Amino acid sequence: MGHFSFAFVLGLSSLVAACAQLPEPVDPPVAEVVGLERTAVTPRQANDPYYVTAEAAVAARQGTLGQAKNVILFVGDGMGISTVTAARIYAGQKRNMDGESYRLAMESLPYSALSKTYSHDYQVSDSAATATAMVSGVKTRSGALGVTSDVAIGNCASQLDRETDSLFELAERAGLATGVISTAKLTHATPAATYSKSAARGWEDDSSLGADSDCKDIARQFIEWEAGDGFEIALGGGRQHFRPAGVADLESDNEPGRRIDGRDLTAEWAAKSDAHVYVEDTAGFEAADIAGGAKVLGLFEASHMQFELDRPGDTAGEPSIEAMTRAAITRLSQNENGFVLMVEGGRIDHGHHAGNAIRALEDADAMDRAVAAALEMTSTDDTLIIVTADHSHTLTIAGYPVRGNPILGKTSPAPGVIARAEDGLPYTTLGYANGPGACRLEGEAVVCDRQDLSDIDTAANDFRQPALVPTGSETHAGEDVAVFASGPGADMVRGVMEQNEIFHVMGTASGLVE
Repeated sequence: MGHFSFAFVLGLSSLVAACAQLPEPVDPPVAEVVGLERTAVTPRQANDPYYVTAEAAVAARQGTLGQAKNVILFVGDGMGISTVTAARIYAGQKRNMDGESYRLAMESLPYSALSKTYSHDYQVSDSAATATAMVSGVKTRSGALGVTSDVAIGNCASQLDRETDSLFELAERAGLATGVISTAKLTHATPAATYSKSAARGWEDDSSLGADSDCKDIARQFIEWEAGDGFEIALGGGRQHFRPAGVADLESDNEPGRRIDGRDLTAEWAAKSDAHVYVEDTAGFEAADIAGGAKVLGLFEASHMQFELDRPGDTAGEPSIEAMTRAAITRLSQNENGFVLMVEGGRIDHGHHAGNAIRALEDADAMDRAVAAALEMTSTDDTLIIVTADHSHTLTIAGYPVRGNPILGKTSPAPGVIARAEDGLPYTTLGYANGPGACRLEGEAVVCDRQDLSDIDTAANDFRQPALVPTGSETHAGEDVAVFASGPGADMVRGVMEQNEIFHVMGTASGLVE
């Protein structure tokens, strides 16, 4: 995105006193509860203290908007509030609009709250514990998936009797359709929380477990998932965890299969039934008979899918997150009982870890287009949509840039003027508290002082925003994140919530959880 600016006429508007008689207030209309034939159940983690507390908190603000036939949970991985703000300005500016007043689709959802993202053992959590909180209703240890907080990280035996039921498992057992989409690997923390139980999020295939382990790796848990009739649609990356060791990848010579048990789980998916289809590029995705009831597994990269900024140049081709969301809703809507769907913008997080704001913001904008598609394809009468993040990042928006200044640019307090710090050097509006942008290579030397950005294009695709503390990878941040909601049950999303309360909102609104 190149540099541009907007001209604004700034002025003060006169306030006019209104003396007209206001109408008598009326109560808001209450939607009729949808009559769904569902038997609510008690998940096996219902006695966990975190579960009990969150259940009570949500029950105390019981909603009045009816029952949700369908639930869609959007997770912008790492999409903290500063990311939402920066993405709003970025999205508006790239469309030649006023970025500051631009409105993201997620911001049109009428209910909102703040979510507290700490895990059982960390002030600043990882994606495994936070995803488990959202889909199972309990807080657990950072690094753990689908298990309660008394698990021992990396200890296979400690998983016994500590596993949780996710909302997706409850939905499958109740006869609903389910789907999971991610621009990261399907075995990565957030999507894996929908189906797996693991004392270590890194057990994505059996090469990380060892042949004699009693635990199942995450990819194997996906293919052997016993809830209902399994996912109707699952789309993302991560082929290497499903393929035998040494088997060459479609695109990458450096990322062959990793499985040491010799199993090809993609072939096992396709062999489940005539309806099961495996695809790994855009052509296969578009050819799949989604409208005809195919059960589709799509793995479009050996590892994570491409950043949205890089995706158009991917020669093998992979669908956008919007296209995957549209396909998933088309497929899942065929179930008259309803559906539960997770859509993760997984690479927002990865852009931030690299200190590369443009890729994080482009992926946030891409996920927002998927939110817009979901709003278009569903009705607030029967579909609860929640958009949130699992955790934040250390992105900051600072200085005194004039309105309309490019969000990726150097701070400019007035048109044609570049702000300079006490050291005489310009600085960018966006920065990170820590990360790789604190240092740079100059020849063979690593230099960790302030760089003169005067002649640097800070909107270039590979520019790393300056960081204060030099770390190889920028870290997560611990502040609360936003939760946006619409549809039945959305009015239970308000105030400051514990993150695991999101599960209870979805479970209560859908009638799946007692």
